[in-house]
Amino acid sequence: MTPLAEQLTAIGLRLTASQLDDLIALATKKRWGPAELLEHIARLELDEKSRRSLERRLSRGRIGRFKPMTDYDWSWPKKIDRDAVEAALRLEFLERTGNVVLVAPQGLGKTMIAKNIAHQAVLAGHSVLVVSASQMLLELGSQDSARSLDRRLRHYNRHQLLVVDEIGYLSYDNRNADLFFQVVSRRYEQKSLVLTTNLAFSDWPTVFPNATCATALIDRLVHHAEVLSIEGESYRLRDAEVDKKSRRRKPAAA
Repeated sequence: MTPLAEQLTAIGLRLTASQLDDLIALATKKRWGPAELLEHIARLELDEKSRRSLERRLSRGRIGRFKPMTDYDWSWPKKIDRDAVEAALRLEFLERTGNVVLVAPQGLGKTMIAKNIAHQAVLAGHSVLVVSASQMLLELGSQDSARSLDRRLRHYNRHQLLVVDEIGYLSYDNRNADLFFQVVSRRYEQKSLVLTTNLAFSDWPTVFPNATCATALIDRLVHHAEVLSIEGESYRLRDAEVDKKSRRRKPAAA
């Protein structure tokens, strides 16, 4: 590395340092003046800064792998409000600090939709975190002091959008119900939530049995929330049936 490249790296212009020879050659070829060269370098560095920021937000968001909405079969569910789902994907609820609750049986794409919402929020420059309900409550419940618990609660309140997946598949005791209530209360009317559940709110007492905060929890969730219900048969069951029929046809064809 040349002394100039080292100096550029030291002041944070790493991309310029790595492409220094090419930039000089390009500026010479195009006969740029000093201002034109500096403008080009500024654009390159700003684009690189935006790219790195996006990569960091995607990594910290823990969105994981997901299918894009272009793969979603809108014709398969028996009931789905496509306009409302697409409004959520446009992040209209974030503008008013609202919530989105996706209610659907297993295998109808609610997690896929939630992760696509999270991805759109990251692309729009928001900080996002995706976590399953069981993972979040296990982590909160394992804290061994009030200080460490408060620190983890602040972690779940830090992000502009928190996506809590798979509420309803497991039941939780009163302590877990209280912890979930604290997460929701800290974000209430301050920052947005997206939740996925396989149960209607009337069935949530089976998730938090005997929890005195269940009613207050639901009240805070649905206030300022868009509740999107999806009805129909599982995509995965459909795909399994298609695969099964395909395997049966192959020996017959042979």
